[in-house]
Amino acid sequence: MGERHGDQEHRDATEAEAKALASGVRLRILRATLDEPLSNREIAQTLDLKPATALHHVRTLVDTGFLEALEPRRGRRGAREIPYRATGKSWFTNAPASSASMLEAFLAEVSRAPTENQGMTRMSLRLPDEQLEEFRERLFELLQEFHDRPRDPQAQPWSLFVALHPDTSQRRST
Repeated sequence: MGERHGDQEHRDATEAEAKALASGVRLRILRATLDEPLSNREIAQTLDLKPATALHHVRTLVDTGFLEALEPRRGRRGAREIPYRATGKSWFTNAPASSASMLEAFLAEVSRAPTENQGMTRMSLRLPDEQLEEFRERLFELLQEFHDRPRDPQAQPWSLFVALHPDTSQRRST
């Protein structure tokens, strides 16, 4: 089973959940609707998608519980529209890491961010197994701590992408 944090438990994704999270577009929809409910039209505009394409992705996310439909409201010209909001479920759902969806979403999002506000770094580690596990645990604990803090709706939103993988750029001595 998964690791508990508050009243939530990290767990492996079901097949349907893994498929839903295997799309960079769907991950971007979850990010866009995290703090503010958006209608399908607003999601399409925000992500530069056709409304029909956005709706396909929205339905997948609603069907898997990553996105929730709120009470209908009046939109432009009085049209009835349904706002959608991310449930936060994706934070607690472990999807297969082999999917490139997170990288795809990151690249799409960072390409739209002002260069002067981007901070990136890379590093190489050589740690014994127990220290590597300690590093992973401490990094996750730090991320969890900041995730659990109350969100300030007035604060500037920021995104973070973290990847840890074996370094394939160097030969390994045998």
